[in-house]
Amino acid sequence: MTLTLERQAFTVEPLSPVLGASIVGLDLREPLSENTKHVVYAAFIRYHVLCFRDQHLNEEQQIAFTQQFGTLERHIASNRGALNPLVHIVSNLGADGKPSGKVASTAWHSDKSFRPQPSLATILHALVMPPDGGETCFANMIAAYEALPEAEKAELDAVRVVHSWEISQARAGNKAPPEEIADAPPMSHPLVRTIPETGRKALFMGERAVFFEGQPEEVGRARLEKLTAHAVQERFVYRHKWTLGDLLMWDNRCLLHRANTNFDAARFPRVLQRTCLRGAAPA
Repeated sequence: MTLTLERQAFTVEPLSPVLGASIVGLDLREPLSENTKHVVYAAFIRYHVLCFRDQHLNEEQQIAFTQQFGTLERHIASNRGALNPLVHIVSNLGADGKPSGKVASTAWHSDKSFRPQPSLATILHALVMPPDGGETCFANMIAAYEALPEAEKAELDAVRVVHSWEISQARAGNKAPPEEIADAPPMSHPLVRTIPETGRKALFMGERAVFFEGQPEEVGRARLEKLTAHAVQERFVYRHKWTLGDLLMWDNRCLLHRANTNFDAARFPRVLQRTCLRGAAPA
């Protein structure tokens, strides 16, 4: 569909039957009108992932765009690579500036789920991309929850989950530095959260969700692994094939996401610019 609001004409078109919509016709370096912001946010709630095509934002411009929808969220204590601490550079480049062969964020997760107020939205802007592969994959946690048997939904509605940066890093074979551990203590959140704008329920878990509160760690871990396997079935997943200049804005409250490693990360650079919007405590 094409919308014309206060001289800002743009199109909103679905990207897949699962989730996602493409927005063409806006220059995000310019402030959005109030009506345009309203339409964009409504599309964000409806489609969960928005892809703004043909964007060319520097760090300050991306911060200015992000701030139109709320308060920016800081990154982990050891965030590096950006000029501004509110920006995080997602990159496979090593200290020498060459592709390292390593790709971060390859496990399913929701950004900042270990914070008291996990991220509402992530804004990720493609700066340098490989010629093929390197997609960002998204799983719809509303659809995954709604597909569960009614008895399981009722059981899970009462469960709280501990999210831990330190434990999740250790499970991945990494030792979190002391400043990161102090900055991100374990946090408990409901496993099933309600999206306030719609009243629909979504599973809230991912890599940083490590065990069920009040239950033996291994029991909760096994249950979370089973739930994740259910939630990332192909029927719930959209894979975004990046085009240079794409800027994605997605709803962390009802999605898991991960980077795809299906490219030669030792040969081709993959560099993206990220900002995050602070959310509210899950309920």
